[in-house]
Order: sequence, then structure tokens, then C-alpha cells
Amino acid sequence: MAVKPDSWIIEMAQKEKMIEPFADDQIKTGISFGVSCYGYDFRLSDKFKILDESKLEEIDPKSIKDEHFKTVCSDSILIPARSYILGQSKEYFRIPRNIITICTGKSTYARSGVVVNVTPFEPEWEGFATLSLANTATLPVRIYANEGIGQLLFLEATEECLRSYKDKKGKYQKQKDITLSKLK
Repeated sequence: MAVKPDSWIIEMAQKEKMIEPFADDQIKTGISFGVSCYGYDFRLSDKFKILDESKLEEIDPKSIKDEHFKTVCSDSILIPARSYILGQSKEYFRIPRNIITICTGKSTYARSGVVVNVTPFEPEWEGFATLSLANTATLPVRIYANEGIGQLLFLEATEECLRSYKDKKGKYQKQKDITLSKLK
């Protein structure tokens, strides 16, 4: 596997609509987003889900329900201390069959105690990414919609996979909203 350079990312975004909306340069207003040397800095949308702790005694990933969360649309939001919220990428992704991604959080948020958790985008996965945004700090941390939240690195395989996410009919394929844990 090899990490793909910015020229490849630009070509694939234009030819295959791999990232929409797409910024073919690093946009440095607020927390930066767009094409970087070997990846793409994606943005946070204005859609969030905040856990209502009063409705739960524990978090069980096998039985999380939408009523356990409050849905909020906002230009910015506070993540309570030692807590987490769910967010969504502003960009819609279409990952080629010979590519897998790795995501890391942006350093601006990491320096404030925010951990961005996103699983890899598997070959032929498509959709808006659901993000877990954890605040490890002892104080609330503000995050901003429509600005950079994480960086994707694109790894190209020397051969295509035998079964892509699309072939497996993955349960998070083509998700349009913040998607909670699903069991098939």
C-alpha cells in the first residue's frame, strides 16, 4: 500500500466525485480544510447528537436508540468535560475499490483535548461520515461547524480487494444522517 499525493486526490475528486463538496486547495479561514500534501482535511457539518445521560444508566453499543440523544443544528457547540457527542462530516465520500482511508483529528482540536474517532472508510464505502468527538479535558470545549475537524489519508492497494464494503452490503453504506450503532 502507498499513501496517495495531493495530485491524485484532486484528480479522483474531480473525475470520480470522491469528495463533495471538494476544496482543491487548503482553505485557511478558521480551522483549515481541503487538500493537504497526502490527504484531505474534511469539515464538520452543523448536525450534532448529544447523549441525554438522564435516560441511561450505561451505554450499550448493542442497544443505543435515537431517543437517547438530542439532535441539534448549530454553527458551534460545546462538548461537556469528559464527555462526547456525535457529529457528521460536511463532505460526502465515495471511496474507490482499491483505496482505504485512515482518519486522524486536526491538531487544533487535539491540543484542546478533543479526540476525533472515525473508523476507516473501506473500499467502495459511500456516505457522510459519522464522527465521535470526545472531550478528554476537564472543561467544556467548543467545536465549530463548517471548519476542519479531521484529516483523511488515502492508502492505495496494489490489488483490488476481493469483497468491498459495497459487495458486503455494509450496514453504514450511503448514510445521509448521523448514524447510531446498528446490529444486522
